[in-house]
Amino acid sequence: MRLQLVRHGRTPANVKMLLDTAAPGSDLDEVGHAQARALVGRLHGQGIDAIYVSELTRTHQTAAPLAAERGLTPLVLPGLNEILAGEYEMSDDPTGYVGTLMGWEHTPEARIGGAENAHEFLARYDDAIASLAAAGHRSPVAISHGAAMRTWAAYRVSGFLAAVNDFGMPNTGIIQIEGTPGTGWTLIALDAPSDAS
Repeated sequence: MRLQLVRHGRTPANVKMLLDTAAPGSDLDEVGHAQARALVGRLHGQGIDAIYVSELTRTHQTAAPLAAERGLTPLVLPGLNEILAGEYEMSDDPTGYVGTLMGWEHTPEARIGGAENAHEFLARYDDAIASLAAAGHRSPVAISHGAAMRTWAAYRVSGFLAAVNDFGMPNTGIIQIEGTPGTGWTLIALDAPSDAS
């Protein structure tokens, strides 16, 4: 299976650097809607057979132009949700949140108050990816969130860590991978929008 993990388009919370992780979350702003429309062209010619989204509004809005163009109905997978910020929700200081996620490599049991630890996050994201793989798709798109995509790929995708520093995780950035839940995942490509915001 070739899976494309796509970060949602830009939101006002992204612009203000707010930790907006809980559902339903922010809508896309004008730039985010433009990024969603541009995603159609960026994925032109690729045989997409399913589109999945998280529970958060911004992933549904990002999926809408692509879904309309392909005649597909986006399917909701709660496991694709962002890593919760818990007590830091809507904070403009990401230090505690980012520090906890970065520390998971050595202390996977660590958690932010009101949020999940590394074991819990990886289990629910793994389950989401396994669900779409079990549905028999050959080339699905899953629209998700920056911290969730980056963290899951760091643990599960061969070649990702060596490539991600030059990529960052821009809005509508794509992590294209191949594999299966059983055999593992390999990075095929990272793709950023031309505006890379």
